[in-house]
Amino acid sequence: MKPLIFTQGGKRIATLTPQEGKAGEVFTLGSAANCDVVVSAEYGLAPQQVSFSPLGSVWWIGDAAADGRLEIDGRQTAAEALVGKAHVKVDRFEFDVECEISENRKSRREVASDILYSHALASLSRNLGDSTSADEMELEKRIGASLDDIISRGIPELEGLGEGVLDELRQETMEDMLRLGPLEPLIADDSITEIMVIDYRHIYVERKGKVGLTDRHFRDPGHLIRVIERIVNKVGRRIDESSPLVDARLEDGSRVNAVIPPITPDGACLTIRKFGKSLFTLDKLVSFGSMSPEMMKFIDACVALRKNIVVSGGTGSGKTSLLNAISLCIGPAERIITVEDSLELKLQQSHVVRMEARPANAEGKGEVSIRLLVKNCLRMRPDRIVVGECRGGEALDMLQAMNTGHDGSLTTVHANTPSDTVARLETLCLMAGMDMPLSAIRAQIASAVSIIVQTARLSDGSRKTIEIAEVCGLDDKGNAKLRTLFEFKREGVDPVTRKVLGRHVVVARPTFFEDFALRGVPLDESVFAGLAAAEPGKAEV
Repeated sequence: MKPLIFTQGGKRIATLTPQEGKAGEVFTLGSAANCDVVVSAEYGLAPQQVSFSPLGSVWWIGDAAADGRLEIDGRQTAAEALVGKAHVKVDRFEFDVECEISENRKSRREVASDILYSHALASLSRNLGDSTSADEMELEKRIGASLDDIISRGIPELEGLGEGVLDELRQETMEDMLRLGPLEPLIADDSITEIMVIDYRHIYVERKGKVGLTDRHFRDPGHLIRVIERIVNKVGRRIDESSPLVDARLEDGSRVNAVIPPITPDGACLTIRKFGKSLFTLDKLVSFGSMSPEMMKFIDACVALRKNIVVSGGTGSGKTSLLNAISLCIGPAERIITVEDSLELKLQQSHVVRMEARPANAEGKGEVSIRLLVKNCLRMRPDRIVVGECRGGEALDMLQAMNTGHDGSLTTVHANTPSDTVARLETLCLMAGMDMPLSAIRAQIASAVSIIVQTARLSDGSRKTIEIAEVCGLDDKGNAKLRTLFEFKREGVDPVTRKVLGRHVVVARPTFFEDFALRGVPLDESVFAGLAAAEPGKAEV
């Protein structure tokens, strides 16, 4: 935002410089000593006569005293957006203001968009009162009427643009003020899996595992802050200087993380992990090449056999999507309790109870942790417990639930390999503060966890199930013993497309293979038909 320069008779008398990244600034001109531009009492101005606010990339001049004495370029007005320069008069006191807002590369359409947004924003704050008291439909109706009124005023910067362009500007302004502004088309684009706003000027997205910069941007730092507040307020969260970090979600379940200054001194940062509108199923993952048909059949049979399954992988490797797909294998007659930090799972069964953790309020009270919810699950007569992600002491409660009759439970963990998953679970259990010996924790893990499904995002951006391992108790040293059942064998990279080449192979049968027949769980014999003789030490790690 450019400074606002005040002159009289060609001589500069004052300059107002907005603070970068600060939203809601208001400067004043008047007779009071605390004004930003102080005018001699001989002119008879009010203590605060005129206000100057940087809004939506333009300066807004307003009649702060509301006494009807403000004139801009010979027109009496209560408020007006400044483009370029203007002559301002209050009775006998006159001056000129100038601001080079529009850089040469800005088109006339962009300038018109700034003007319309600034007028609408000022009208909203001036005429709509407490907008939080109106529901969304009523607020949209009132803002729409305000925009129509602004367009009909004959503002010079809006004239001659054509009805089609004005309709587009009206819609864009409505999205900026009521919805997610420049993020709206990115949210609607199903090919985008991640939206990363590093400041109000730069928005990156991820498509097919590749990250690139878009041509979208917010109007100013305040616009970005308002969009973040709009997101978090809808789910009962808050974000301010005392609580500058927040996790939230969009209406479609997409995960949102926002960070604002002073934690991010360069401006607010927003990250949105999108989830596709269509559900991933194991069949779809097979068609995408994420896993083999044999893997799909084996996982389906393990769910029916009520094996406890942990999905592990790095950030953005597709853990939640895979967990959703696996959950579809659960029978429709079973009672499922889900526990999540932010609601992301989309279970399709009818008998599902969803619970979401809640952070503490401004007084530091009212927190409901995932650990407390996992404990509460045990009192709700669950057939299956699904924890969106174990990231703390709740891992111990989850393992104890698995070991006390709640077979067939599912969860995810951040880890890069099955062996890392076991180590990660050990660390998370220690975070519970129960003062348990490590040997007891390892025994709990070995007894509770049956299968680890490992996912990864490869160098070409594709997401694959790279390994399925069985936890086969403890070895002689008291460590969890893992047996690789399936794995993805890499065979190089295509020199032209840079696509990772490889294939899924069967490595070993599970030690509980006979249980499928004993418990009447169908498992196609072809699943392990391609089993090759494993190299010594290959199947077990």
